Amino acid sequence: MAKMIHSMIRVLDEARSLAFYEAAFGLTVAERLDFPDFSLIYLANAESTFELELTVNKGRAEPYDLGNGYGHLAVSVADVAAEHARMEAAGLAPRKIVDFAPAGTVTARFFFIADPDGYQIEVLERGGRYL
Repeated sequence: MAKMIHSMIRVLDEARSLAFYEAAFGLTVAERLDFPDFSLIYLANAESTFELELTVNKGRAEPYDLGNGYGHLAVSVADVAAEHARMEAAGLAPRKIVDFAPAGTVTARFFFIADPDGYQIEVLERGGRYL
């Protein structure tokens, strides 16, 4: 069974976004992952385990066009390979499984699948922060 875990949006002004989400929804930083070209900031509150992931691309100066400001919905599963095989057998066309290791250590194992309208859904293997 899949469990909803986070949704991601790209933001231009980190401080403005953090202030807004805290003021509007009581979301605060649960974890921050910094990489050379981008930061991932996970926001949460005590009401739910579901999180909002803000992606800040370093050096970007122009606002995002909502048509290309990529985002996704995410769910976690116990065994990403088994779910991938099940979805593939059902003709749902999941993309390839990825081991995300920007600093040499795998921090996530996942694949994406698109719904009929083209909305992207990330399917992550449970573990670490992705429970």
